Amino acid sequence: MEKVIHTREQGSREKMLMYGAERLTVRELLAVLLSKGTKGMPIESLSREILVSLQGVDGLREATVEDLTAIRGIGAAKAMQVIAAIELGKRVYREKREEGYLIRSPEDGAEYVMEEMKHLKQEHFVALKLA
Repeated sequence: MEKVIHTREQGSREKMLMYGAERLTVRELLAVLLSKGTKGMPIESLSREILVSLQGVDGLREATVEDLTAIRGIGAAKAMQVIAAIELGKRVYREKREEGYLIRSPEDGAEYVMEEMKHLKQEHFVALKLA
């Protein structure tokens, strides 16, 4: 007996299982994170609406609970999930960087602070004390 292969369109979770998280778009990652949409707003549409309303990844990075709950289909719980995931990503990246980072040149120093500073809205002065 031969197996029947179903040919329905892959969802974000299935795509993540097959190809890994690094192969998903930001919209698909949001869909996996939020898990389900709302009545009349499937998860694919909801994740797209988030990115459109916040004007892409830069807006998502700086989003507040108020920004997210202003989007139809996003309540406080989903807004907090998104913000917690973004903060977790920031902390994981920051901790990885701080484990034995070696600064040997001005370029190394700039690279060390650049990820955190490149999204700031106003000018900041940073001093690194090298020992």
